[in-house]
Amino acid sequence: MAIIEFPKDMKWGAATAAYQIEGAAFEGGRGLSIWDTFSHTPGNVVNGDNGDVACDSYHRYEEDIELMKELGIDTYRFSVSWPRIFPDGTGEVNQEGVQYYHNFIDSLLASGIEPMCTLYHWDLPQALQDKGGWENRETVEAFAEYAAFMFKEFNGKIKNWLTINEPWCVSFLSNFIGVHAPGYQDLQLATTISHHLMLAHGKAVTRFRESGIEGGIGYAPNTEWNEPFSDRQEDIDASNRATGWFIEWFFDPVFKGSYPEFMLEWFEQKGVTLKIEEGDMETISQKIDFLGINYYTGSVARYKKDHELFDVEKVDIGYEKTDIGWNIYPEGFYKVLCKIKDQYGDVPIYITENGACYNDGVEDGRVKDDRRIQYLKQHLTSLQRSIDSGVNIKGYLTWSLLDNFEWAEGYDKRFGLIHIDFQTLKRTKKDSYYWYKQIVNNGWFDMK
Repeated sequence: MAIIEFPKDMKWGAATAAYQIEGAAFEGGRGLSIWDTFSHTPGNVVNGDNGDVACDSYHRYEEDIELMKELGIDTYRFSVSWPRIFPDGTGEVNQEGVQYYHNFIDSLLASGIEPMCTLYHWDLPQALQDKGGWENRETVEAFAEYAAFMFKEFNGKIKNWLTINEPWCVSFLSNFIGVHAPGYQDLQLATTISHHLMLAHGKAVTRFRESGIEGGIGYAPNTEWNEPFSDRQEDIDASNRATGWFIEWFFDPVFKGSYPEFMLEWFEQKGVTLKIEEGDMETISQKIDFLGINYYTGSVARYKKDHELFDVEKVDIGYEKTDIGWNIYPEGFYKVLCKIKDQYGDVPIYITENGACYNDGVEDGRVKDDRRIQYLKQHLTSLQRSIDSGVNIKGYLTWSLLDNFEWAEGYDKRFGLIHIDFQTLKRTKKDSYYWYKQIVNNGWFDMK
């Protein structure tokens, strides 16, 4: 019997995002977002699904908070819908939307659950996209104004803030690979956007410091691990590029005040340049209070000339996969966390997303998702390994509390501890919900 035990002061939680769960897309004064436009464009989302209703958490948040309270979590990470606050991205405030979040946060606090707020989880106001979106530096300023409003409005209620969720997805997945909103396929555009996102993060941190409010601020990049197929230098270099696209590219500017040279050189070979204005890097590299880390998967990788962006081929060596097709690679979780400590120091870390897609349904009132429990056991063991190795882990928030709108995958892919019947919106607690509840209550689990 192997007991995996966590520090007594470890925070336990769960996470969601506004567009994936709220619904009420055209209610309460909310403006359009790029995901409304993208999901309503035929061919972009599996089954033509959209987030118009999603989990209907806008109307059912009290029920969802009761489920969180029963789960026993310390903290809940949610995102605010920017167009619910500023329907046009800037200008007039939608007070009905502001009041919704006050009511929601007050209910969380009354239940003893600490809110962790993500300011941007991909739902850019369409009005800003119409003016160039994240390619336009005016959007950076609009985000800073939105952030400043939120800091002042919710001072004292929200103590932990995240600026940008998964800037890699917002830039490269959405504007180079093109599978997420707004759906472009332009490497120069995506790279420019990646810089503007980091600048928006830095400007939000500036406004946070200027406001003098209590609490802490960070951001939540997504990470992957690519293990070299061999000890040949070309395999090592290819793997470093594949991992660096997620880690160094979005970490070095914050922690070192510069972009990684090996990545800059590679992008230059592809004809891509970065326009960095005076003062940008100083703004981006301000000290943050904590770092959010999202991790799901990793691969073994090797050099293959002219293959994909980085001359790198992902090699399937037989890893089991989740139902979304991602490798189950808990060793990569440990290696990512140790790499962050080694390269960027003793920064406090919250795991802001980690979880698995399994599409088990309800049978006789029960969802038997043993595979999700096994995934969580493996990754929490890697997390404990990282703690024992000196990584400064403050908390773990699993993705996700609820099955939800899984972006381009629509409603076919399920990550939740709680099953949602998307026809009736009935909530059913999965076996993983009860297992996680024990972890939250006890602070340990048995690997058997």
